[in-house]
Order: sequence, then C-alpha cells, then structure tokens
Amino acid sequence: MSRPFKVLGIQQIAIGGPDKMRLQKLWVELLGLEVTGTFRSVSENVDEDICVIGAGPLKVEVDLMQPLDPDKKPAVHATPLNHVGLWIDDLPGAVQWLTGKGVRFAPGGIRRGGSGFDICFVHPRGNEALPVGGEGVLIELVQAPPEVIRAFAALAAQ
Repeated sequence: MSRPFKVLGIQQIAIGGPDKMRLQKLWVELLGLEVTGTFRSVSENVDEDICVIGAGPLKVEVDLMQPLDPDKKPAVHATPLNHVGLWIDDLPGAVQWLTGKGVRFAPGGIRRGGSGFDICFVHPRGNEALPVGGEGVLIELVQAPPEVIRAFAALAAQ
C-alpha cells in the first residue's frame, strides 16, 4: 500500500479541564513548561494556553484547555486527554487518501489551528459511511512546516 504522506512525529497533546488555571499549576508552575501563546474560539468552545516542551522544530505543544461554556459542544474538558496532534508532511494529500480508505473526519475540514498551522481532526468514531475513526480518541492532523519536515528527515538520515 503506497501512502502519499508521512506521519513525522507528535506535534501536540491537548489536555482539557473545567479550569485551565488548575492545569497551569501542574504543567507551568510545577513542571516548568513555558506558555508561548493563547487561543480562544467560540466555534470550538475553547480557551487554551499553548505551552511547549523542548525547542526548535521538534518541540511538542502541550495545550491546556477549558471550555468557554461547559454546557456546549465540543466539550474540551469532558475527556481530560482531549486529543493527540500528529505532524503530517502533506495534509491535503493525507486527508484525500485517508477519506478514500474510509476514515471519518470531524466537521470543519482543513482549517487554521490555534498555533497557526493548517489542521483537521480524525473523528473519534467511525460511522456506517466512513467506518474508520480514532476508536474513542480524537486525532489532530497538523501540516508540518518546511523546517519540521527537514528536521525529521535529518533524524531519519542518521
């Protein structure tokens, strides 16, 4: 099976809770992660702090998220490990190929994410028309910028 894209590595993990200040206590104050940005979206019902582990093109984001309205969807706090983000070298190609293989994507299509990269989500569950999902896990596919693609290629060449 010839796949027209590569999963390069982990781009992020996203952790949700009812109060991101409680998440910051562990991740920022005690573990020492740096908050490098914020993202707020009414349509995605999220208020998040973007933190990082590591440096350079291989750094990994840890997004600390709380819902803007705990009674609305998506419920970013209902599953504490909300989603895993994967760097993809060709996001449009991946979406097209995976859809052809029966992968169900969450509504919204490819769009700009909180960190400025193009993203989309593999739905946690398949359905009759598209039976392949994340088996309960939301998976974010993230278009890797050229420097990330080069960094992973350099690692693979070693």
